[in-house]
Amino acid sequence: MSGSPRLPDELFGIYVHWPYCAKICPYCDFNVYAAKSRDTSALEAAILKDIEGYAASLTGRTLTSLYFGGGTPSLCAPSFLSEVIETSSAQFEPDGDIEITLEANPEDITPDRLKEWKAAGVNRLSLGVQALNDNALRFLGRHHTSDEARKAIDAALHIFPNTSIDLIYARPGQSIADWLEELDAALSTGAPHLSLYELTIKEKTAFAKQVEREQFIPLDEDAQADLYIETLKLTAERGLPAYEVSNHARSEDYWSRHNLTYWLNGEWLGIGPGAEGKLELPDGRTTTIAEQRVPDYISAVEERGTGSIDTFSLTGTEAAEEAVILGLRSKRGVDRASVEARLGEPLNVHKIESLKENGQLLEEAGRISLTEKGWLLADYIAGEILP
Repeated sequence: MSGSPRLPDELFGIYVHWPYCAKICPYCDFNVYAAKSRDTSALEAAILKDIEGYAASLTGRTLTSLYFGGGTPSLCAPSFLSEVIETSSAQFEPDGDIEITLEANPEDITPDRLKEWKAAGVNRLSLGVQALNDNALRFLGRHHTSDEARKAIDAALHIFPNTSIDLIYARPGQSIADWLEELDAALSTGAPHLSLYELTIKEKTAFAKQVEREQFIPLDEDAQADLYIETLKLTAERGLPAYEVSNHARSEDYWSRHNLTYWLNGEWLGIGPGAEGKLELPDGRTTTIAEQRVPDYISAVEERGTGSIDTFSLTGTEAAEEAVILGLRSKRGVDRASVEARLGEPLNVHKIESLKENGQLLEEAGRISLTEKGWLLADYIAGEILP
């Protein structure tokens, strides 16, 4: 099965961004566009060429994961998914049976489509359920009902035992009792992985405009923290403890290898309109950003062989800060020696010792990680231990 507990020494993934959605959700600030009736053949060709273009300049990488995100990549033709998988595997040697994830909406789940995705090479699904309450689903602008979501989960697990469920909580007015009832329902599905995200109001979204007009009031930070603590308790009791601030799994077998690539300072290609990547290049750790608009992305790939519009290298300090901020989100934490080598100086020893005494931080075998108590203040603690 993909997602083996053995993690390679070097993580290298490919993120493929499919920018189209049947409808844009009011909380979403990703680079997405309404699907409508579009000819996507030029975009599909550009994505494949972009992967090939990167491969020509990147050598020695072993592919450890492939992730189709969006947008709504479950709207893609299964034949295109297969082409991306084949092209990626041809250009970068796969590390055995790699994890290949497809984000999908419950309304796109059918028995035939599930079989087509599996035949294409997908071996993990991430279902955008978002809520198991019909009123909440309407508030979140979702197309499916809670009953349809449950049926989709059951069908998905039959074909893809490695299925994750996404839920959004800390919604306006949501009580602890209401959330725990909904979370219990999600845990009862038997899904081995849950991604549980607190509702965040992002700028330039429909929700941001609604809050500005005082159409609803977001949950305050104290109430969010209470919900988070109860979430950690119930998921642990039910056998899906957190292995990252927002992610829970039955065992290490089901930890998301691709997401660990982000948290553990790995490399990944950002393919598709607006996609961001991170690469270790001669000039240092480098961020790549692709053209956002679909026509511009297609033109860039056709003219330059890559959709990347911008790249910038991080300084050693910036790379170390990034590694600490992201790494402390994960149960595996960060390698202290590696971070200090990037910084060129030690981390704040006094703060680290103080956080250990407070039960917020652990240090074992050269790695620094946060306890569940520490996760409540992850970003703050990251800033505290940096020099």
